[in-house]
Amino acid sequence: MVKGLTHWADILIVVSYFIIVIGVGLWSLRRPNRGNVKSYFLAGRSMPWFAIGASLFSSNIGSEHFVGLAGAGASSGISMVLYEWFVYTLPEYIEKRHGGRKLRTYLCCIALVLYVVSKLAVSIFAGSMFIQMTLGWDMYLSIIVLLVITGVYTILGGLTAVMYTDTFQTTVMILGSLSITVIGFQKVGGLESLKTEYMEAIPKIRNNATTCGIPKDDAFQVFLDPVSGDYPWPGLVLQSSLGCLWYWCCDQVIVQRSLGAKNLSHAKGGSILAGYLKTLPLFLIVFPGMISRVLYPDEVGCVDPEECSRICDNPVGCSNIAYPKLVLELLPVGLRGLLMAVMVSAIMSSLTSIFNSSSTVFTMDIWRRIRVKASQRELLIVGRLFVAIMCVVSVLWIPLVKSSQGGKLFQYMTAMEAYLGAPTGILFLFSIFWKGTTENGAFWGLIVGHVCGIVRLVLEFIYPQPHCGEEDTRPVFLTINYLYFGVIILAITAVATVLISLFTSKRTEDELIGVTWWTKYKADAEPQVLDEESKVTLTCPDQESNVANATEKTTLEDEHSTINESSPWYKRFVAVVCGSSEDQVTEITIDHRREFVHQTKCAKQLLNINAAILVMVVAFLSGYFN
Repeated sequence: MVKGLTHWADILIVVSYFIIVIGVGLWSLRRPNRGNVKSYFLAGRSMPWFAIGASLFSSNIGSEHFVGLAGAGASSGISMVLYEWFVYTLPEYIEKRHGGRKLRTYLCCIALVLYVVSKLAVSIFAGSMFIQMTLGWDMYLSIIVLLVITGVYTILGGLTAVMYTDTFQTTVMILGSLSITVIGFQKVGGLESLKTEYMEAIPKIRNNATTCGIPKDDAFQVFLDPVSGDYPWPGLVLQSSLGCLWYWCCDQVIVQRSLGAKNLSHAKGGSILAGYLKTLPLFLIVFPGMISRVLYPDEVGCVDPEECSRICDNPVGCSNIAYPKLVLELLPVGLRGLLMAVMVSAIMSSLTSIFNSSSTVFTMDIWRRIRVKASQRELLIVGRLFVAIMCVVSVLWIPLVKSSQGGKLFQYMTAMEAYLGAPTGILFLFSIFWKGTTENGAFWGLIVGHVCGIVRLVLEFIYPQPHCGEEDTRPVFLTINYLYFGVIILAITAVATVLISLFTSKRTEDELIGVTWWTKYKADAEPQVLDEESKVTLTCPDQESNVANATEKTTLEDEHSTINESSPWYKRFVAVVCGSSEDQVTEITIDHRREFVHQTKCAKQLLNINAAILVMVVAFLSGYFN
């Protein structure tokens, strides 16, 4: 189908890249306190803004974007880029807000399910598909190699290794993907020429009695017709904002990077940097996907099931091969190897981030409930073993990823977010802005919303989307656009939360101090009086709010560690992998907390100005491409 990497220069570049990335990860093992929970899960709370921003971007933009988002551009146009432009970061204290534990535990379980069905399985599938295309390996051999390499420095290095390698990989991704964008536009003659040629990119083998294989007239618009559009704009706007609120506010992959910041200014600065970087996927991923369809319409735009099976072993469509095919067919020797390294960057960044964050959720929020007195060594071992379990479950889910949503990977991802993730965003909004939200209202509202989403998901697997040109005989329930159904789930969750909250007991005003928008300033006006010996622990702003609390309580100071640099190498290795066998408690003083949240006037103004500029940039892009 396509030529893989056979030239020695391409192979040398890829091998060199692997050596550099693994070297960066192993270098991070030499830092102080590398064998304790705080360092493994929170990077020692020492990360600067540029590392946080790069890690947020690199963790979010993975192989599923280069494969799925480029495929969405090839098959449907640019509208799905709104999922990249509508970004929010508003973490809240769920357990502290509602007072009980069942809601927090339930959210942890949902987070782990989402990691499997919408992240790990997708990233592993997309990454293995690209490796299979370039090297000709069996898919499952590609998966094994992929997981082994990413697991080495993730398991050993923890969050610090992940964030430092993410910073390096973000640079590689942007520069590498920029090169293919420039070469691709030169090949088709620029943006205006692309608009013309894209509309003429029709595969030769198709059913001429249908519109199958013919590009949509609205392919270069982000706001599509609310009735006939593949991605109707009301549903797309609501899902890419409110529906994705859970990801940017609650997801441990995102929040954990902010928790690793030096202080609040660095956390905010990292989020703003990530926002600026998120304006790039239209130019670095979506347009190249559309260019790939123009250059290779018979392969990328195929609609005949037999032909698609021959091309990409997927009868429902081959749009997912758009970006890797462009890389392997268009680029010269050497640069092809660089772009292979870009793909590897995306794959490894996504997987390492998810590995670290999922192990954090399970270890700190679930395992510590089972084993209240678990030692630091036990927590680290459990967290690392859980990564292996997540990998096995994700690999078993891959066949469903491959066939779901008409073979469109990015559409599958956004559908999972709509069905399972969106209700969590509603929970956060109500928790922040309505003091009357109760724990039972929030909990059962989530349950109702998730039941609706799971029913739709199961029915979609039972009644798969028909091939283009075939009669749609599915139940009427499934003919509702998945974006609109996601909006329905949001509404059902909101109504259930309100109704149940009205008839269940609410928290008192004193209990709500500092945990809602309307009571946030009362905590500042009436600070708790503490003597110099008093200690407090920092509550983290997400549904896994006790992660930082738990890690602080199990952190070993370097001078107390029983393993030092003069110990035999095997003892040092065991200490890095398993942690220290001793437990000593260190807590965050009130001074440390105040130091973290303190912002200078200059920093506040600079961050606010940049946030406003970012909003204007997104507004301009949305208006220009409409």
